Amino acid sequence: MTTVPTARDAAPEACCTPLTSEALSVEDAQRFAQLLKAVAEPTRLRLVSLIAAQDNKEACVCDLTEPVGLGQPTVSHHLKILVDAGILHREKRGVWAYYSIVPGALERAAAVLSPGR
Repeated sequence: MTTVPTARDAAPEACCTPLTSEALSVEDAQRFAQLLKAVAEPTRLRLVSLIAAQDNKEACVCDLTEPVGLGQPTVSHHLKILVDAGILHREKRGVWAYYSIVPGALERAAAVLSPGR
């Protein structure tokens, strides 16, 4: 069984090679595929957008259940996938978990698909 490296395995400034300049390494392809799989699900994409739209760019899981119309365990599962993919950061505060977007995570993903970089 192979394991897929997460974005946490790489240095924050590390990024995949843009698809338009040269072929991706196996490691970069696995990392990028995990990120794409994480955001390619409508609920997870919506969760990222809800968090990004907050004034302080963070949200408690308790504030995300109603907007997506799902229960807390399901929302927490989706958030865990986003954390594992390196898109979100999770911070425990008392009994609640707060989520924020990892700085540069979405920009690094966009850079891989951008021509001429």
